[in-house]
Amino acid sequence: MDDKEFFHAVADRAGLSRQEAADLTRATLETLALRLSDGEVRDLALELPGPLRDSLQWGRGEMKIFGPRESIRRVRVRTGLTDSEAARGVRAVLSTLQEAISQKEFAHAMSQLGKEYAQLLEPIG
Repeated sequence: MDDKEFFHAVADRAGLSRQEAADLTRATLETLALRLSDGEVRDLALELPGPLRDSLQWGRGEMKIFGPRESIRRVRVRTGLTDSEAARGVRAVLSTLQEAISQKEFAHAMSQLGKEYAQLLEPIG
């Protein structure tokens, strides 16, 4: 899946324009990168196309612990979306990420994020 396909899938899932979906995706990946170890960010980035990889790298920093609500708040602040749009958007990005990378890598990332983040995923099927 290339970056345009990723943004299109996020836009469809979240009910946003493609530009909003692209901004949302970047903000979500940058936020997730703060929650993951450097090694996990590197591994995840290897499975993503360049523009998405860049968002992960941009978000890197000292690993911080915060839950999904704080992730959604950070995405909302970065994008200017409403709370409900940001929440739908983060769900859409995580679900699209699950389709775009290997199950093994997605499972590794989710194990670092924790059970609360798994509740944001759309059911598969």
